Amino acid sequence: MKSLDVAALVLSLAAIFSYINFRFIRLPTTIGIMMIAMLMSLSLVIVSLFGFKGIHDKAMLVLGGIDFNETLMHGMLSLLLFAGALHVNLEDLASHKWIISILATFGVVMSTFIVSGIAWIVFRYVDIKLSFVYCLLFGSLIAPTDPVAVIGILKKAGVPKSLETKITGECLFNDGIAVVVFLVITGIVTGGHEVEAKHIVLLFFEEAVGGAFFGLCIGWAAYWMLKRVDNYQVEVLLSLALVMGGYALANTIHVSGPIAIVVAGLLIGNKGRFLAMSDVTREHLDSFWELIDEILNAVLFLLIGLEVLVLTIKGSYCFAGIIMIPVVLIARFMSVGLPVTFMRLFRDFSPNTVKIMTWGGLRGGISVALALSIPAGPARETLLTVTYIIVVFSILVQGLTIQRLVNSKC
Repeated sequence: MKSLDVAALVLSLAAIFSYINFRFIRLPTTIGIMMIAMLMSLSLVIVSLFGFKGIHDKAMLVLGGIDFNETLMHGMLSLLLFAGALHVNLEDLASHKWIISILATFGVVMSTFIVSGIAWIVFRYVDIKLSFVYCLLFGSLIAPTDPVAVIGILKKAGVPKSLETKITGECLFNDGIAVVVFLVITGIVTGGHEVEAKHIVLLFFEEAVGGAFFGLCIGWAAYWMLKRVDNYQVEVLLSLALVMGGYALANTIHVSGPIAIVVAGLLIGNKGRFLAMSDVTREHLDSFWELIDEILNAVLFLLIGLEVLVLTIKGSYCFAGIIMIPVVLIARFMSVGLPVTFMRLFRDFSPNTVKIMTWGGLRGGISVALALSIPAGPARETLLTVTYIIVVFSILVQGLTIQRLVNSKC
């Protein structure tokens, strides 16, 4: 199928599933769309087992034309991150800068090593033969909490403002850090990177620090232009160019695109919003990016649901995935609990911060996209299936119960 036909089909399915969810199921839109897509995919798999493979094969052909990793990491992610960062108050974020920085760096690395160590034991227990470096790869891709999955749900969960800022800030930045860690380990797996401390530090500096500086530069350039026009059509177009052009350029010069776009979004959403825009422009800009956010979230969660079709379903893979669900939660609890416990010596935190941040640390499309980027082979099949099981549990179970947890604790 042509790419335009595939896009039309995906958008149509997202719209139809959104309608079905709104009329009959009444779950949060993204979760409802993902669940319906999963049920449809599982139905196609079951039907194919009884010899009716025509529809299943056609669906596989269509899905094969969608590069999930490319679509998310180099297409949708920049738009979704900007839409999320646009409404984060910079002063609130700055007041929690230390805990956010620690969770987005130390927390990601700590979670990576905890998960990878236990995963190596679990995989051996269920007779899955993977080297430890692949377990590290799995730990790095499952460590980040997904801003796309988290921010939309937090808006409706009634989380205390200070806690919402911590979780949102961490989610916006930790995926960029996790991608750097993932790239380092992927380089080790493929033999493309030297395993030296100085090389790892240099790569981190180039990607993370370089990304932040680049985001500041393009954000200031966009702010300068926004301040000199008073036409909402031009200003909305400038914001779109900032996101798409900035992300593409960041990838070209090998700095972190996600971090660059988050920094640019924070600058435009705060300084640009109040000093460079009229009330009319602010209204149209907010409406535009809210609509972009809703549409892309619907498409993303639809694609996550459809990815069932590309999984290799084996008992050992599924068993390992189920065992790893509590492991990932324990690693999250430890990587949040230790920094928060230490920082309680210097500042106050909301009651039950660790519990809510642990359960609210959802995994989503970024983890699936990274798993799909692993070189083809048995390791990729294993890690993709295990990752998918964790992501589905995270979105369906944690996503649907976080509000209940917040209400019971606050």
